[in-house]
Amino acid sequence: MDLTKTGFDDDARVVVEQHGNEQWIVWESFRYKAADDVYTVPRGMCTDFASVPRPFVWYLPRYGPYTLAAILHDHLWRNLAAKRCLRYTDADGIFRRAMRELQVPFLHRWLMWGAVRWGALLKPHGRKGWAADAPRVLLLTLVALPIMAAPVAAILAAMVQLYALELLLWVPLRVHAWWVRLRGGVPEKEVVRPRLELRLQGGRADDCPPAGWVGELAPDLRPARG
Repeated sequence: MDLTKTGFDDDARVVVEQHGNEQWIVWESFRYKAADDVYTVPRGMCTDFASVPRPFVWYLPRYGPYTLAAILHDHLWRNLAAKRCLRYTDADGIFRRAMRELQVPFLHRWLMWGAVRWGALLKPHGRKGWAADAPRVLLLTLVALPIMAAPVAAILAAMVQLYALELLLWVPLRVHAWWVRLRGGVPEKEVVRPRLELRLQGGRADDCPPAGWVGELAPDLRPARG
């Protein structure tokens, strides 16, 4: 890494393994040089990439050109800001700068920054430094809200309608499975109840495996370079 400039390692890349439905384990460590420090995303860290509410995924997917920055941001929040080793406002600023260096378009990175600034309000000590960012966050919100409100409302409506349709199909299948069991038989297929997921598309940090599990339970699975 060239310590005279900011940015990720030249060979930084995303190497992950899925853990559960919404979490991923980082299999290859990488570093990011900020203006005043070097941050290392450790191998074995848990991430959900970009935590985006499902109705907004059409515009801001969980992963994209900003994936490295999103993993870095998870590290800054979970491993540093949550332990009061770094302010949330500084972690979010590093996130925005990292996205700029990854050539994420202007509006995308600023909207994602605004979103994590709102999210910081829900964190212990997350309000520290928030007032200084409030004018920009509120301006971004006022600009984006009128544009995004209509498609988000349409997506929400479609999600609810599709969930209702799935539920209508699930009921007779469930009744049939119950009838088969009542007669002493075993249903041929498992009947899975549909779920309506409107929360953040991304898991919680406490869904992650315990620290150190990578070294204890798995060999080094990093793919060979070249």
